Amino acid sequence: MSRVHVVYAHPSPGGFTRAVLDSFLGGLSAYTLSDLFGMKFPAVMSAEEYARGPGDPVPADVAAEQERLEAADVWAFVYPVWWADCPAILKGWFDRVWTTGWAYQPMRLRPARRAIVLCTAGYTVEELEVRGHHQAMRTVMLDDRIGARAETSEFVVLGGSATAGADWPALKACHLERAAELGRSVQQASGGRAAR
Repeated sequence: MSRVHVVYAHPSPGGFTRAVLDSFLGGLSAYTLSDLFGMKFPAVMSAEEYARGPGDPVPADVAAEQERLEAADVWAFVYPVWWADCPAILKGWFDRVWTTGWAYQPMRLRPARRAIVLCTAGYTVEELEVRGHHQAMRTVMLDDRIGARAETSEFVVLGGSATAGADWPALKACHLERAAELGRSVQQASGGRAAR
């Protein structure tokens, strides 16, 4: 069975992004979750953190996140698209958790087998592509933030909440089923293999 760690970034306990998270988790048999707003994760890097060397210790909250990632075969990031990127708390999570000497220079992190980026957006993928936002978001998240830290990665945008109008209920239902399918695909992909 694949071990899955989910990083979730949305301040509201209700709404579409939470429903996407719940649908994705419903497809999993086991997981760990970092609810960044719920745990009040400090997103601003301190001067001391910035100045630390590759072998220096990291803060306890960062060490806990790194341990969860190391223990997982699959990582999932669930968040809304705000200003063509992730919420600031998730950007700050990457700033603080992707530390030198662990995530880069040198990378000691054991790469995940798979990373899934699952984000909600007011615009559809087609609308985001017209503006050039979809490719930019995908490149930043998959190539820069995840990169070689996962063997495979995928970027899924569940959009249209602001532009679908009367079609939104049906589109929303399709998006929630897609999130559940992704969760199930994580479990099916393990194919009975022993977890890493």
